[in-house]
Amino acid sequence: MNKAFFVFFLAIFLCISSSTTYAAQNQIKIDGVAIATGAKPEMKNKRTMVPLRVISESLGASVEWSDSGVILAKSDMKVKLAINRSIAEKNGKKILLDVKPYVKNNRIYVPLRFIAEAFGCKVNYSNLIVTITTEPLFINGVQVKAVQQEYHMIMGGVVQQIHGNAYNKTIYNMFAKNKGEKVEAPENYSWSFTIDTLGSYYKNAQYDFLDQKGKSLARFDVYSLIQSFPSEVLVGYPKFLIHDVSKDEWYLFSDSAAKSINQLINNATNNGFLKVISDTVV
Repeated sequence: MNKAFFVFFLAIFLCISSSTTYAAQNQIKIDGVAIATGAKPEMKNKRTMVPLRVISESLGASVEWSDSGVILAKSDMKVKLAINRSIAEKNGKKILLDVKPYVKNNRIYVPLRFIAEAFGCKVNYSNLIVTITTEPLFINGVQVKAVQQEYHMIMGGVVQQIHGNAYNKTIYNMFAKNKGEKVEAPENYSWSFTIDTLGSYYKNAQYDFLDQKGKSLARFDVYSLIQSFPSEVLVGYPKFLIHDVSKDEWYLFSDSAAKSINQLINNATNNGFLKVISDTVV
C-alpha cells in the first residue's frame, strides 16, 4: 500500500469514526429534560436524524399513521412525511428535505431541525448536546413550570409532576378546549366511592398548573359518575364532569378528552418528562 493511498484511507476512516462517535454521544434535551429516545440520534449528510415518535410527542404533537405516510399535528400545524421521500408538507406547503426519512430497527428517523422548527421550537447545538426550546405556557401572564397530577387509590395516592413546556401547554389546552356546557355542581363528589348515593361522582384526578415557586395558577379536577345503580336510574346524570377550581365553575367533560390527557401523561412518563413527588399506594 503506497503512502498516499494510506493517508487517504486513514482520513476516510477517521471521518467515519468521528461521525459515529458524534451520533453515539449526542444527547437531546427539550426544555432542559434529557429525553429517553430509546435509540441514539444519527448523522446523515450533516443532519441530525432522530426517532420520529419520541421527538414529536415531546414537542406536543400527535402522531397519526396512514397508507401514504405519517401526519404530525399540533394546534393549527400539520406536517406530513413519507418514508424515503424528500418532499414533506407543512400545512399543505411542500418542503424539500435534505435527508429522506428512513426506517432503522423498526423506528422511523426524521430530520430533527425540520421537525422542531416546524412546530415553532428553537434548536441549538453545543458540546454534543442538542438543545430544543419550546414555547412556554403562560397563565394570567405568569409562566407555568410544571403540571402536577394527583390521584388516589383505595389505599394511598400518587402525586407526580410533568415538566416540559410542550406537555404543559398541550394538557392545558385539552382542558380549555374540551369544556362542554356549563352545569351546576353535583350534590355529592369526593375522592371516595359513595356507591349508596344516587348521582355521586368520584374524583379521578386533579391537575395543578404550577409557577416557578410551586404555587398553583390554575386547577382542574376530573370527575366520573359512580355507576352503582341501574342505567335507567342514572339517565340525566352526565358520565364525566370537570371542575375549574380556580373559577369554581363546573362543565360537562368527555371520556375521549380524559383519555387523551392520560395518553399525554403516559407519553411524558415514557419520554422522561415525569417525576414522582410522592407515592403512598399500598
